[in-house]
Amino acid sequence: MNQQRGVTVWFTGLSGAGKTTIANAVDRELKIAAASVELLDGDELRQTLCRGLGFSAIDRIENMRRIGFVAHLLTKNGVIVLVSTISPYREIRQELRRKIGDFIEVYVNAPVAVCEWRDVKGLYEQARAGLIENFTGIDAAYEVPLQPDVECQTDRETIAQSTIKVLTKLEKLGYI
Repeated sequence: MNQQRGVTVWFTGLSGAGKTTIANAVDRELKIAAASVELLDGDELRQTLCRGLGFSAIDRIENMRRIGFVAHLLTKNGVIVLVSTISPYREIRQELRRKIGDFIEVYVNAPVAVCEWRDVKGLYEQARAGLIENFTGIDAAYEVPLQPDVECQTDRETIAQSTIKVLTKLEKLGYI
């Protein structure tokens, strides 16, 4: 039996940058190719696995560690894991890379102005009005990856172009 190699593909970037959109597109393509794949979405996980965590630095780190733990379990069992979460801190992303091993960091890059324009939930507007505290990109820091494995510049490329970049990296590294 030909067993698939597991890998965690960690999509990081500001709210509204396009992380979930690209992860969903990659998920669809991998499922068409009959890959074993699981999508872990940060918004959904905050309502379940990470319920009760706030947005302080300590809570954000704990949120990432919990998601990373699940991603690691799936990865070591041959699943391609697509994680879509802001994950603002470089150090914890690097810690997760070391722990998981098979790890691809995808920086979904879009300027704050573009993210605000795309914001259907009105989160940026609420953050600027002081209704949401510790909002990444407004009053909480986002540490840009220094050497991401893939960078998707979603203000300059289509969803299809970004998706192809991720799939090409997975193929190049022998995961698909």
